[in-house]
Amino acid sequence: MNNLTRLNLDEYKPLRDVVFENLREAIVEGKLKPGQRLMEVQLAEQLGVSRTPVREAIRKLELEGLVVMLPRKGAYVADMSLKDIIDVLEIRASLEGLAASLAAERISDEDIKKLESIVDEFKDSVNESDVEYLLKKDVEFHECIFKATNNKKLHQLINSLWEQVYRFRFTYVSDYDSTVKIIEEHKMILDAIKTGDSKLAKKYAMEHIQKAENFMIETTSKTKES
Repeated sequence: MNNLTRLNLDEYKPLRDVVFENLREAIVEGKLKPGQRLMEVQLAEQLGVSRTPVREAIRKLELEGLVVMLPRKGAYVADMSLKDIIDVLEIRASLEGLAASLAAERISDEDIKKLESIVDEFKDSVNESDVEYLLKKDVEFHECIFKATNNKKLHQLINSLWEQVYRFRFTYVSDYDSTVKIIEEHKMILDAIKTGDSKLAKKYAMEHIQKAENFMIETTSKTKES
């Protein structure tokens, strides 16, 4: 377990929150692998903290579904089966459809301009092979829509699901053909929101997530065949 670096502590945040955020990031970005055991002592040494905030962080990660506790064995990074991912994406499709629908009714002119800018930045970066930047722009696009709903509970629900499939989303955005399709899908969602067409915005947002689900099924099938 040598993928972590000592923390650059944020004086404005409690230590337990800094440790939690860093461990969560390490999991969703794949620095801590699915099935990997989380040893409190080793993690504390690598991060340069005591065991207490590490223990608290692991408990919070368990509540988010990113860590599993096995009796008499300890904590492990949770693994997700294809069925788990499909289940999450099915729920996400419905919630994102609702978010897009509400955004079409409530979005501000400022947020529309922000969405337009994000769509352009994503498009301009597709050929640069910077997956982390593309993923960042994809997150910003959806976050802007969630914010425009003015519904904090909906926003929180969707974000909790996003964390669970972050590793899959990295794979999806890494595929060039998928990123080209994402450009058009984002544009369709944006246009529907701009015109205030809540039904069309909902339809396009749900299809956007369903296509990601289809990609995952196809990719897993090909992996098994090979």
